[in-house]
Amino acid sequence: MATLFTVPIASTGGSIVCTNPTANQNQEQQNVYVLTFTSPKDNRLTPTFIDALLLSLDIIEHRYPKGVVVTTSGIAKFYSNGLDLEVVMNTEGFLENWLWRLFRRFLTYPMPTVCLVNGHAFAGGFMLAMYHDYRVQNPEKGFLCINELEFGVPLQTPMMGIFREKLTPITFRNVILEAHRFGGKTSLQAGIVDALGGLDEVLRLIHDRKLLTKAATGIYGTMKEEMYARTLNGIDDHAGNLAWRERVENKKDALQKKALRDVEEWEKSKAKL
Repeated sequence: MATLFTVPIASTGGSIVCTNPTANQNQEQQNVYVLTFTSPKDNRLTPTFIDALLLSLDIIEHRYPKGVVVTTSGIAKFYSNGLDLEVVMNTEGFLENWLWRLFRRFLTYPMPTVCLVNGHAFAGGFMLAMYHDYRVQNPEKGFLCINELEFGVPLQTPMMGIFREKLTPITFRNVILEAHRFGGKTSLQAGIVDALGGLDEVLRLIHDRKLLTKAATGIYGTMKEEMYARTLNGIDDHAGNLAWRERVENKKDALQKKALRDVEEWEKSKAKL
């Protein structure tokens, strides 16, 4: 496996290493770029992590022939454990300047992308996996889970929209409203992942679906922009999403106050009987 380049993640002493597992094959088969990120302890999506990952994608697009990009983790237990909430709270503009940019880049990347989920992918890590074109999950260990319901953090539009776009309504409900933990077999049954296994299965998926040639005409990213126009609108309109949320909260508050008054009136009338 040939190493092509390394991008450091300064905040954790980690790195993203790009390798080519098919370097010894013929020209038509060799352009598979595996980005392995190792950012202790669990690959949190921090600004420095995201900057390094975006740079890695840029390097591949602008310095290497078109092919297929695979992401995975060098940490056996975790693909990614999502956001670091303390960093999010203390980083002005984190969502629109980092996380939404990352989601948009993967959703519109001009080559096929495959997420090799080797371990747990929780919350933002699960979202990142969904923003890839294809997913292969370790069949023996690791869960996919959106667990924000369990600690009271509501999802914003770009976090929610990708699940609505790519999952069936029943699976979407189970992911969001049940915080269900999907192991490999249940992920495959639910249509969340395309295959189970490791790098060999990723390479087989790439071969079987003839992904190495899909970006050759130069319109692969454009096709995805059209496919996912609704999700992209949600990513690009951060201010609009916040304004919509405020309107919803104001209306909900007004309805709750009215409901409480109605309950109080009912209690008073009942007491008079």
